[in-house]
Amino acid sequence: MVSRLTPVALGGAALLLAAVTACSPVDEKETTSTASAAPTETCDPASLKTLTAGKLTIGTDTPAYEPWFSENKPDNGKGFESAVAYRVAERLGYQQSDVVWAQVGFNNAIAPGPKKFDIDLNQFSITDERKAAVDFSSPYYLVRQTVITTKGSKIAGAKSIADLKGAKLGAQVGTTSYQAITDLIKPTAGPAVFNNNDDAKKALENGTVDGIVVDLPTAFYITGAELDDGVIVGQLPQVGVPEQFGIVLDKGSPLTGCVSRAVDQLRGDGTLTELEKTWLAGTAGAPELQ
Repeated sequence: MVSRLTPVALGGAALLLAAVTACSPVDEKETTSTASAAPTETCDPASLKTLTAGKLTIGTDTPAYEPWFSENKPDNGKGFESAVAYRVAERLGYQQSDVVWAQVGFNNAIAPGPKKFDIDLNQFSITDERKAAVDFSSPYYLVRQTVITTKGSKIAGAKSIADLKGAKLGAQVGTTSYQAITDLIKPTAGPAVFNNNDDAKKALENGTVDGIVVDLPTAFYITGAELDDGVIVGQLPQVGVPEQFGIVLDKGSPLTGCVSRAVDQLRGDGTLTELEKTWLAGTAGAPELQ
């Protein structure tokens, strides 16, 4: 999440990230590639049909949250998704100066219709419903949904999903975090819906909700750097195929195969693993809810 942190808070966040192990790298056996480039396909700026010739336009939402981006500046190359975006661009033959960033709302990026970006990174989980409207690259990250709260709340000591049934929970609209509440936790009270994670965090701080659901790296960042009394309740169980983040492209985009090839190369040579170690917190301190 984005926050204008003081030096003390920044130091605390750095210690938190250093204290935990990196998230598990994407395992090829566990991923579902949505498209692959044919061996003879040419993937270079001269051949790729982008919005602007010789440029790669990359979309993301604003605010651009930590730890996926840094200081709400997607173009600085800091944060996991910013770093992945520039590595993909590099594999496609684009220099950093050839990358153009566009502000695109989360729901607009995955809605049907022409896009104002070539690719978009914004923690998009690959789902069948979304694949009906947009293309996805090969997955670049495996993710777990996580419940967070504040010290002293009614769910701070929850050990199971059953312990959350009576809680008022919330999440960002249109996300798999929200879907985890409705489909997996199924609390008695209807979930609260927020436009973004900043609004969800404020509701948690003022007691409007008992807890919120976010992805695991975001959970570590919010509880370690943005909430004075934040608590990770636990990770939700993984059901079926692991949830995966993919790069979004326009439906039928001529770039999909080349972008998937680039992601596959980054996974194969260990680059994604190294970027996870650099930018994302791990699973230590986040128990699994049964």
